[in-house]
Amino acid sequence: MSTPSPSGSARVTTGLSSTDDPFLWLEEVEGDASLTWVRERNATTSATLAATPEFAHTAEQIRTVLDSDAKIPGLSKIGDLYYNFWKDAEHPRGLWRRTTLEEYRTPEPAWETVLDLDALAASEGESWVWHGASVLRPEYRRALVDLSRGGADADVTRELDLVTLSFIEPEEGGFYRPESKGGLSWIDDENVYVYTDFGPGTMTPSGYPRIVKRWRRGTPLTTAEIVYEGQPDDMAVHAFRSHTPGYVRDFVARAIEFYRSELYLVSGDELVKIDVPASAEVGIKRQWLLIELRDEWTVAGSTYAAGALLAADLEGFVAGARELDVLFEPTATTSLAGTTWTKNHLVLNVLDHVRNRLHVFTPPGTDDTTTTAAERWVSYPLTGVPDMGTVGVSAVDSDASDDVWLVATDYLTPTTLSLLPLGSAPEELRAMPVFFESDGLTIDQHFAVSEDGTRVPYFEVRRADLVLDGTAPTLLYGYGGFEISLTPAYSGGLGRAWLEHGGVYVVANIRGGGEYGPRWHQLALKQHRHRAYEDFVAVARDLLERRVTSTPHLGVQGGSNGGLLTGNMLTQHPELFGAVVVQVPLLDMRRYSHLLAGASWMAEYGDPDDPAQWEFIKTFSPYHLFDPARTYPPVLFTTSTKDDRVHPGHARKLAAAMIAAGKDVTYYENIEGGHGGAANNAQAAHMSALAYRFLWERLA
Repeated sequence: MSTPSPSGSARVTTGLSSTDDPFLWLEEVEGDASLTWVRERNATTSATLAATPEFAHTAEQIRTVLDSDAKIPGLSKIGDLYYNFWKDAEHPRGLWRRTTLEEYRTPEPAWETVLDLDALAASEGESWVWHGASVLRPEYRRALVDLSRGGADADVTRELDLVTLSFIEPEEGGFYRPESKGGLSWIDDENVYVYTDFGPGTMTPSGYPRIVKRWRRGTPLTTAEIVYEGQPDDMAVHAFRSHTPGYVRDFVARAIEFYRSELYLVSGDELVKIDVPASAEVGIKRQWLLIELRDEWTVAGSTYAAGALLAADLEGFVAGARELDVLFEPTATTSLAGTTWTKNHLVLNVLDHVRNRLHVFTPPGTDDTTTTAAERWVSYPLTGVPDMGTVGVSAVDSDASDDVWLVATDYLTPTTLSLLPLGSAPEELRAMPVFFESDGLTIDQHFAVSEDGTRVPYFEVRRADLVLDGTAPTLLYGYGGFEISLTPAYSGGLGRAWLEHGGVYVVANIRGGGEYGPRWHQLALKQHRHRAYEDFVAVARDLLERRVTSTPHLGVQGGSNGGLLTGNMLTQHPELFGAVVVQVPLLDMRRYSHLLAGASWMAEYGDPDDPAQWEFIKTFSPYHLFDPARTYPPVLFTTSTKDDRVHPGHARKLAAAMIAAGKDVTYYENIEGGHGGAANNAQAAHMSALAYRFLWERLA
């Protein structure tokens, strides 16, 4: 589940009492009784599901993919060098490293190690997990590095010298932020913005910072000066500087709730609000303001559609002008997937029936041309994009060139990375190796009809010669929340563990996601949540009706919000499925807003403490929908003790309730891993193998 740059702790002071909830004690994350229960479940799973030769083989096959030296090293251009974070068998926690573009073009590029996380973890006795780094521009000599213990969202920030490749300790004047959700961001060599846990009252109910300060090098954190203080019930705040040459500006961002925010331009000692709808997303580059609408907006006598992308001159807009150019307006089949600035252009990535299409826009005045209305924002489509697959585009250096990285993939085609100078032919730099045999496999897109008549797309990967007799083991995957789109992607692990053995893989693009823009998402919010589940059921039934599979051979898998989805399939439609996998899930929707980051998701699900809203929330709360008298398919629950975003108590409590009722439950909780479920490739391979082997043994 996506949340702002992140520690929260479980609060068990409201909601159900221990009398109402006999498993409330499992919310004590590292309590002796809770961990004893977890270890007992883990031991059972390790002695059964994970003890077979087939499991060991699957885990090894997946880990081979994850550890492969032939994977594509993704690049970030920082100054004249290209940085990459890399994991393999010898470096399970990872290397932050760098090279030149010329060297990267060679078959075996030489890399300079900037930071070895395995060596650091060993020397400091910590289970460090990489959370990223921010390099100070324009000198590129220092970086703020975020490190998490065990993969939790809460992390520490340390300053790294990119010349000496050593940390600058606090006693030497280096910046250091103690463990918390939050972060540091560069202002200049001597100053940073800091948003973190400053003590009681400084964190929001969602567990994120609500105060941002300016902190000068060499001074105690306690002396940092407040720049902005959000409201007590806000979701989060942070601040940052745009270092674009000639357009250096500072901003404060206030997240009111998940889909409502405000952006302020720092002007001296004043904050000037960018006056757009709170639901809109704002982007600023050089003199341009981009506004992506989630809701319809009427301004200066014109009405703009939800999902549209608007452009304006920033200075003019701040001064009160409302001259807006429409760069994109959604249709019944299209939505905006993303935007990328280069030095002279803006690239729009558009989804059309969940297939990417790229368009290049040139803003007025780029080539000293006139800027009459007819000549504003000239555009052309970028051709050569695969028809059935996912294409990602990002700028190589948005201040210095018009080059972009182009990443293309689908379920059967290994991912490729190309360097594309806009207006020229792409240069393929790297291709992921073939990790599984795909000959004879095919990708198709189908549409199911949901209960209210809505057509719901889904992708299906299977053997082209599959006999439609209802016997194929089929894995149906979904998410359906937070305006996140599920698009095709190559997975060596999926191919080796599932597709090579004859399994069918299906991805459902249900409402709640972003496949058709904000409207597709908003149609499944709060009291309309049932639509996402009806869509998923429609896809499942379509598979059954087409005889691709049958109930004994149909399994479902989902994580986080997708775990809530599969939890609802388990409790609402147990008759449809032969096995269910529920990963790092939300399940107790009565208490979710009181656990860790849960309060930040009330814009998605509603407020269970409001009796009127609880009336609809309880209809999709799997923990409350569980009926000991009903028959349920076998279920696997997985979660992580270190997940400080979605509380492990969700999975623990429903699993405990089902075990007490004598149901077929398999449970495994990784001690490390955070919300991703794993802290290194070995753990990731183990967790994936649990899901694939559980499903295969139950469905095949």
